[in-house]
Amino acid sequence: MKFLSSFSAFVGKSFALWVILFAVGGFFFPETFKQLAPWIVTLLAIIMFGMGLTISVDDFKEVVKRPVEVGIGVVSQFLIMPLLAVLLTRIIPMSPEVAAGVILVGCCPGGTSSNVMTFLSKGDVALSVACTSVTTLAAPIITPFLVWMFASHYLPVDAMAMFLSIVKVVLVPLALGFALQKLAPGLVRGALPVLPLVSVVGIVLIVAAVVGASRGAIAQSGLMIFAVVVLHNGLGYLLGFFAARAFGLSLAKRKAIAIEVGMQNSGLGAALANAYFSPVAAVPSAIFSVWHNISGALLANWFSGRSDDVAVAAEPVAPRL
Repeated sequence: MKFLSSFSAFVGKSFALWVILFAVGGFFFPETFKQLAPWIVTLLAIIMFGMGLTISVDDFKEVVKRPVEVGIGVVSQFLIMPLLAVLLTRIIPMSPEVAAGVILVGCCPGGTSSNVMTFLSKGDVALSVACTSVTTLAAPIITPFLVWMFASHYLPVDAMAMFLSIVKVVLVPLALGFALQKLAPGLVRGALPVLPLVSVVGIVLIVAAVVGASRGAIAQSGLMIFAVVVLHNGLGYLLGFFAARAFGLSLAKRKAIAIEVGMQNSGLGAALANAYFSPVAAVPSAIFSVWHNISGALLANWFSGRSDDVAVAAEPVAPRL
């Protein structure tokens, strides 16, 4: 068990490398990895179940203790990223499938690895966790509505079916994971060290499946999609930071909100795109999953060397990758 825990920690720390390796594997061995496409929803549900095992009541106490700061993060998440996605699809020529995929990933909740990146950046971890939790719980309502509003002129959007899917693959596994914490706390504590391994395996297999199923589209327009993803992610960090700054938040809180806004739950985006649009529409989410973990680590490293006069206690959090 000790070896498995150590290996899990190593895999969690080298997450970006594993995503890149499996993305490359999906591209060069598409016949092998595209067979995983029917399992994308199941893999995402497993990841969300793992997140449920790490959620605590304290995460939601932060919402009550400082609703304004959490509100700034949540509104920024669901305002900045969708509008950036719409802007990018209007100014950069792309197919309707790719445009719908870019908008979909922009309308997803915050990525769970943002909590780890915030910790590494010496930002406000409690604020980051609270924002991720709230946006994730709000996703069944907000994500389908935003996708319907912004992407329906590219491809047909069944918002109700999307709502039910998010409930099944996000809320139900989260609730089951949280319930298991209460029913078998000892078992959950013993499993926590290996959760990074489970999450990483789930995400890299989703990425490899999407890349394998969309190899042709990636070969044809992969550089364009990559450029869109880099712009989307980078501008999300920047505008999230300045949104927090505009409200007078401390540097630690600005770091948390910048990272929270820029990092998306791209696994959810890939699952929804594959289910309701096409494998091609899932490509932006797959590339986002690769890139935002690289850019997030780089930004966290840069942020970590900058501080203000306001000290914020940052307790280590379980790596919800």
